[in-house]
Amino acid sequence: MKLNLTQKLISTHLVSGEMKVGQPIVVSVDQTLTQDSTGTMCYLQLEALKVGKVVTKRSVAYIDHNMLQSGFENADDHAYIQSVALSHGVFVSKPGNGICHQVHLERFGVPGYTLVGSDSHTPTGGGIGMLAIGAGGLDVALAMAKGTLNLTMPEVIGVKLTGRLKPNVCAKDLILEVLRILSVKGGVGKIIEYFGDGVKSLTVPERATITNMGAELGATTSVFPSDNLTKKFLRAQGRESDFVALSADRGAAYDKVIEIDLGLIEPLAAAPHMPDNVVTVAELAGKKVDQVCIGSCTDSSLLTMLKVAAALKGKKVHPNVSLTISPGSRQVLTMLSKCGALKDILDSGARLLECACGPCIGMGQSPKTDAVSLRTFNRNFYARSGTKSASVYLVSPLTAAYSAISGVITVPQGEIEDVKLPSRFDINDSLILDPADFGDITIERGPNIKPFPIGQKLSGKIEKTVTIKVGDNITTDDIMPSNAKLLPYRSNIPYLSSFCLSTVDESFSERTRAAGGGIIVGGENYGQGSSREHAALAPLQLGIRAVIVKSIARIHRDNLINSGILPLVFGDTTDYDKIDEGDELIIDDPVGAVESGKAVIKNKTKGYTFTALLNVNDRQKEILIEGGTINYERRGTFGE
Repeated sequence: MKLNLTQKLISTHLVSGEMKVGQPIVVSVDQTLTQDSTGTMCYLQLEALKVGKVVTKRSVAYIDHNMLQSGFENADDHAYIQSVALSHGVFVSKPGNGICHQVHLERFGVPGYTLVGSDSHTPTGGGIGMLAIGAGGLDVALAMAKGTLNLTMPEVIGVKLTGRLKPNVCAKDLILEVLRILSVKGGVGKIIEYFGDGVKSLTVPERATITNMGAELGATTSVFPSDNLTKKFLRAQGRESDFVALSADRGAAYDKVIEIDLGLIEPLAAAPHMPDNVVTVAELAGKKVDQVCIGSCTDSSLLTMLKVAAALKGKKVHPNVSLTISPGSRQVLTMLSKCGALKDILDSGARLLECACGPCIGMGQSPKTDAVSLRTFNRNFYARSGTKSASVYLVSPLTAAYSAISGVITVPQGEIEDVKLPSRFDINDSLILDPADFGDITIERGPNIKPFPIGQKLSGKIEKTVTIKVGDNITTDDIMPSNAKLLPYRSNIPYLSSFCLSTVDESFSERTRAAGGGIIVGGENYGQGSSREHAALAPLQLGIRAVIVKSIARIHRDNLINSGILPLVFGDTTDYDKIDEGDELIIDDPVGAVESGKAVIKNKTKGYTFTALLNVNDRQKEILIEGGTINYERRGTFGE
């Protein structure tokens, strides 16, 4: 049987189940990563499971999201992560070493390995042929403790690439084209696999940009073959021994094939406020720009920064534009400094930020009122920048650089010097801590670290009020905002819960508490975006027992199940229109609903019944009945 690359990667890691689309499977996990926004909760959950050393080949804890230490909270959480990770045999990448996905690609990623990360952009690793999947913190904790991950076997969309990109078109433009074709929900339940002669023209950093933003499709992950360019990249990182050639069998089948001629792609932009709101840069040309931010895990590689430096060399940033540069890793920054490219960037008038996520997650650099901000990031959700009135456009690094110079959105054109990757990267891992170098470790717990909520076993009936009704494409940023003010409290769910859904309705948390809990009603693609399980734990803290939506994003759905919250989908989407905030809903037999996969729900306020579906496998049914994964695992694998 001829297999595509995705099937090969899954088959070599298959622990149980069959590779039939829609069926539950269990795969072995080689590596994990966490970051400090989601990692604190992940390690609290790992401790709750009461396990010793992790069983993976390599697990790494990165501190890269919240570098602003304006109070003790962040420093305390960083100390907790470092101590608890090392005590469990997990490597630690300290603050300043760089963004998790960029550093992992450089120093740890291995073609053919599985990687599970508590960050939705973990699929970046697919750029070197990994099966790299984002998940909630508890699923990552379980992967570290058990070495496995539970999945639903996805469909595989093959994207056949031909030709090569034009000189002023970037990998970012290609993934924006894929988003234009598929939309932010077009990848749900699917893996995107790239193949064809056009792949050979894309470097590893370019491939990583594309797989990184595959998360915006809602895809389980994205993957490229591992080939001679992968080998060259790993050799330059001093890791040629990690290389293995990987590709689909000739003539392998896909569930769907999309063909893209790279030579036909034009510079593109995602207009506010969604990554699939894609237009050509030419359509926007001439629009005044106030801010330009270049960096993030999507576009912060050495290759990207060298292209930006070449575009800025000898030029000046427009006086009305603020340009910030965030290198993806210390390695990138060091090499920019050594080759003189950093001087070209700084001489242009750009501001250099730390090697961290920074403004991509709203950690500083919020634009001014009503600003137009061009960003090379992966998300432009409403208010994510920290300024609700700002219009954020996602663009390529070259479009960003050219626009920063002109002061208006500009199509990149003209010649810049040819940029190539070095034959040898500057390697300095002094900010990476190896747990083997440490003996007994005392785990440090600051006063801001609070117990997280655990669900209750299902029993009786659920009789709750609809405490909010929301529309389509509600993101995890909407459900649980993550910004400079709130991120320091990522280990304090009781405090965070007061801000749940505050970008949609500031009174939601207070109203839900007053009602003794409630039910959330939503539209299509509910919970898209970040993997943060805080978007499930905060509703659990407030007493939310179920969400009823038209459709739901994969990671958020799994996080709700892990928390013991029922992720229900309308059997008939027209029933969404009949429900109003304040309606009292009754599920007489929630246990029976979980077991049958169908809930008959009474709208007591309006006097009618409707049906909602619960698409869960047998294991997930048990988890929901037990009140969440912690209870389920304590009863089983980690039972006392």
